[in-house]
Amino acid sequence: MSNPIRTRQVGAVLEVIIDRPKANAIDLATSRTMGLIFRDFRDDPSLRVAIISGSGEKFFCAGWDLKAAAAGDAVDGDYGVGGFGGLQELRDLNKPVICAVNGICCGGGLEIALSADLILAAEHATFALPEIRSGTVADAASVKLPKRIPYHIAMDMLLTGRWLDVQEAHRWGFVNEILAADKLMERAWDLARLLESGPPLVYAAIKEIVRESEGSTFQTAMNKITKRQFATVDRLYSSEDQLEGARAFAEKRSPDWKGR
Repeated sequence: MSNPIRTRQVGAVLEVIIDRPKANAIDLATSRTMGLIFRDFRDDPSLRVAIISGSGEKFFCAGWDLKAAAAGDAVDGDYGVGGFGGLQELRDLNKPVICAVNGICCGGGLEIALSADLILAAEHATFALPEIRSGTVADAASVKLPKRIPYHIAMDMLLTGRWLDVQEAHRWGFVNEILAADKLMERAWDLARLLESGPPLVYAAIKEIVRESEGSTFQTAMNKITKRQFATVDRLYSSEDQLEGARAFAEKRSPDWKGR
């Protein structure tokens, strides 16, 4: 397939669409392509926000392409920079990512969604980790999901592979909003434009603090912040944007964020 991933840039927003009919499953080549896309997104100062979704109306992403695996793609092969789907292990991704789940979201597709910062879902979306039924482990989900939702619900999904409808996913907190299918991308873009207008250096600091503090005690993390031991925090506190925020507040006007 010549173009499994479609992208477009509007302003400082990058839209990434997985386009591999019928199930938008991901093979090694597609994963490597996604890694390069998200690496370039991370490193391009003109881009501030990304949206990831799937083509069609039935599948967001069915995860690992089992047909490709049967044809020789190794499950432990080279997924490329960023790991599976380009997002899960991409270092220093300090920009907001919105996932718009437009249908079935299972296996590695759910792991990609969990790698985003905000998850919107169509009202017909469904979620599962069916790896148990094919004799393998949902590795990234085994790490992430018990930290995102109640432990026993996460273990239920991991151990049984059962499906959740979008209402249950929202109830357990890993979906932010439920939208009518024809409103999903409109809402994703509205949210992306809101984030696009915000302070990129603050977003970067938030993402680094949240990520790097996950295994720390509260006081250890706070000490690193106050001592400016996070690179993004140090940059923020020395930035023009920090001064611009204070000036805009004092002058009762909207700030003009430069990202420097």
